[in-house]
Amino acid sequence: MTENGSGRVLELLVNGHAHSVPDRGDTLLDVLRQDLGLTGAKDGCSPQGQCGCCTVLVDGQPRVACVTPARRVRGRAITTIEGLDEASADRWSGALCATGGSQCGFCTPGIVLRLEATLNKLEDDATEADATAATEQALLAHMCRCTGWQTITEAVQLVVSGEPVTIPAETAGRSERIRLEGGVPQAMVPAAALGSSGFAADTAPDDHLIAVLDPSGEWAVGDTLAEARLAAGKVQGRRTTMEHHHPIAMPDGDFVAGFQTTWTDPAYLETDASWCEPGGEPASALGNGGAFGGKQGGEIEAAARRLADRHGRPVLALWSREDVMQRAPKRPPFAGAIRADGTGVVRFAATEGIEAIVQSYGPEFELETHEIPGPETGVHLRGAAWAEIAVLRSALTSSDEPITVVAPNGAQATAAVTDNRLVVNVSAGPILDAGALRSYCIGAAHMGWSWATSEAMTVDGEGQIHDLTVRSLGILRAMDTPAIEIRIDDDANGPAVNGSDAVFAAAAAVAWRASSHRQQWPLGVLPR
Repeated sequence: MTENGSGRVLELLVNGHAHSVPDRGDTLLDVLRQDLGLTGAKDGCSPQGQCGCCTVLVDGQPRVACVTPARRVRGRAITTIEGLDEASADRWSGALCATGGSQCGFCTPGIVLRLEATLNKLEDDATEADATAATEQALLAHMCRCTGWQTITEAVQLVVSGEPVTIPAETAGRSERIRLEGGVPQAMVPAAALGSSGFAADTAPDDHLIAVLDPSGEWAVGDTLAEARLAAGKVQGRRTTMEHHHPIAMPDGDFVAGFQTTWTDPAYLETDASWCEPGGEPASALGNGGAFGGKQGGEIEAAARRLADRHGRPVLALWSREDVMQRAPKRPPFAGAIRADGTGVVRFAATEGIEAIVQSYGPEFELETHEIPGPETGVHLRGAAWAEIAVLRSALTSSDEPITVVAPNGAQATAAVTDNRLVVNVSAGPILDAGALRSYCIGAAHMGWSWATSEAMTVDGEGQIHDLTVRSLGILRAMDTPAIEIRIDDDANGPAVNGSDAVFAAAAAVAWRASSHRQQWPLGVLPR
């Protein structure tokens, strides 16, 4: 640390180059992104230190940059994804694309750096099983929503094997299958796997201001993220010791089976962000993915435009993880039951659009909506309302038969647990691109299994959210996720439709059956 005429200066060694940056007491993540323009380290939970998206290497060891003071790493060798040697970067990005282990690419840069360090520690005679065990242990420090973990572990096996990697060609069929499954166009290419797919928080002009929300919901603006957070008086998120509860009671009657859920979050890792120049059009918060239907309101885009016009400079508006937890729509809480004749009762938290979904997809069910205090809910989230009905219907399937779900769009997924593997057959019209469809279906299978077994949010009786950390969402870990096998049927006669949503519902239904139709969700982690 030195001083010059303008104040204190911090000397850092990043990617083999010496840098002098202002010493403001910032975190390493803030310095990398704001002062050095190295945006490969992502901010998915800052400053919670829980998601792993900001992982860098310090003297070859993985470290989460969002909770590392920049002063602490003076004189040490810092490596970001941009500084990974070209051969390693090509090997990892190619393997992730080949297996489908990168979709949006938000989580993968940090994962790549940790896995690179992990594999470098393995002995020369390490087996594939050793590499798999080390990978699962390393992934405990990370969170990922798109990939379902398995495609990442497959990429590790490909890297370890040293076999040549074939990167999927960017064909029209592949692009269309990706759009159908993700809801928006998405780049599943090597650059995306290394974090360079153009997220809004990464692409703001150099002279932009930064805006964050204060506790009252007003925007505080600063030249740096730390300055804006200080002005806002932000308080770091917490995880409560309270137990979650199920706000809607089960219906009474002669029912075969039924279940209750609580609030769950779509749990996208890229927090909402948008930037805008004065008089311009705001950058989309969707970035390189659809956020599983969780970014629908356009609130942050409107804020970026309004603030840019007010300040006469480009403004990057950011939601923290706590903001996402409090403001983004949640899956509506549910309670429902089915009779032996297939009729039943479904109860949902009152949510615009629920009635139309139930009337169309489950007219044999009596619908009740309940006004309950709590966060906003929405029907744009993956399979909202109809997936709950599909799961209820599965209770009438014999225990020795696979469970088949037909989605509202006609896609079909048939799932069963066989030899400790979750095996899913999916039919979604013409395949278009098998690798892309498989990748999304593995992610959806993990998401459905995770929704049923481990996900919940704690909301008190007055509707206040008490879980404000990303770990409290309960996203299922890699080591707790069953092996997933996706088998794809090619229906060349019908239109191509989204298939992963049907897989999501089928996986949740199979998890419910594996728990012997336990009434309260989350069911608890099931044995692999």
